[in-house]
Amino acid sequence: MKIKALTRSTSSYQAPGSDVARHPRNLDPAIHPFERAREYTRALNATKLDRMFAAPFVAQLGRGHVDGVYTLAKDPNALDRFASGSGDGVLKVWDLPSQGEVWQTQAHDNLVKGMCWTHDQKLLSCGSDKTVKLYDPYNGTSSSAPSATWLGQNSFTGITRHRTDPTFAVSSSAISLYDLSRPSSTPTQTLGWPTSIDTITCLSLNQTETSILASSATDRSLVLYDLRTASPLHRSVLTLASNAIAWNPMEAFNLALANEDHNIYLFDMRNLSRALNVLKDHVSAVMDVEFSPTGEELVSASYDRSVRLWKRNEGHSRDVYHTKRMQRVFSACWTPDNKYILSGSDDGNVRLWRSNASARSGVKSARQRQKLEYDDALRERYKHMPEVKRIARHRHVPKQVKRAGEIKREELGGIKRREENERKNGKKGTARRSDRVKMLLATEQ
Repeated sequence: MKIKALTRSTSSYQAPGSDVARHPRNLDPAIHPFERAREYTRALNATKLDRMFAAPFVAQLGRGHVDGVYTLAKDPNALDRFASGSGDGVLKVWDLPSQGEVWQTQAHDNLVKGMCWTHDQKLLSCGSDKTVKLYDPYNGTSSSAPSATWLGQNSFTGITRHRTDPTFAVSSSAISLYDLSRPSSTPTQTLGWPTSIDTITCLSLNQTETSILASSATDRSLVLYDLRTASPLHRSVLTLASNAIAWNPMEAFNLALANEDHNIYLFDMRNLSRALNVLKDHVSAVMDVEFSPTGEELVSASYDRSVRLWKRNEGHSRDVYHTKRMQRVFSACWTPDNKYILSGSDDGNVRLWRSNASARSGVKSARQRQKLEYDDALRERYKHMPEVKRIARHRHVPKQVKRAGEIKREELGGIKRREENERKNGKKGTARRSDRVKMLLATEQ
């Protein structure tokens, strides 16, 4: 008895010179009933491997500083150079590829309060010794004298530069603007709110809308100035003082404030009566904040000895970095290529971190890149699943940070319950106020 086998005819492709036929794959979901289950398993494994290979710490640069590192400044014209300033008045310039120190000098008699690079790759620094000094790290030696010096009447607290003009601004009891081409001269402009007498703690010039300057003072105020009219535009008073200001490099109207109340506030300068977002995970004062070069993420340094990374449209951090020996972190910044993060802490060390904890640098084959892209797509697709979300979100934090976070959550929960009870049982018509509004006490034009 003869049996004839019936086969389904399928079109196939055979490469020239090869005896292997490649059959096209039918992507009809009806033919692959277990595809979703297989993809979920792959997404779960990809998430587990991502956390297993998470190693954010790269290196500690050189031998660090003798005193704490209180300010960092990256060269906008170079990917591999940045400067750090410490509490004993020493400035150091570092080379990222070699992770070594290439230049240093004793710039100030006391604390270095701020630094910035000029267009021609010279370094400006201000200190609490009432001086602003200009150095040339690329061409000078460690013993070379400053190229120029500006003297002030009070201790300086911060410095920022104009993007296109040879102008920089420093803060003390008022904001003073100086011309780089006229060393040792009087300020070209002096800015301040008419009724304010408090010390200005930080300031920042917008690098896109270059005529806008923002400052924060010890009276808890945020003030915007217009350099074209040499006058203040707006003043908002928050519940606590701010320690740092950062402008979004891609969205010129948005800025971030690092506040003493453990939160980071994002504002639109066109409407300062309400915050765009509130980022809250720190358990102590936020000392520094900076946007990534893409404008989509932020990095913050906190007094709770941790560095946190944030997405600007989410309220909680996507990652937290810490080490056993790292003390209070006073400064943090992104590298211009968006791949690494630098932090300076009170223990005198400058540390280098990966912006993506599980990413690895180096040349990858096409197959490796395809696999990484596939895993990223799977994690993004199944990030809402409970098990994937739990694994991706879990982080180990220091014991004191964990305990402080638990106490803070308990206290905030009690405050919210009390406010809700007062709203329900108190006077009628009392509206519930959002966290984006309640930290603003007053606004003035």
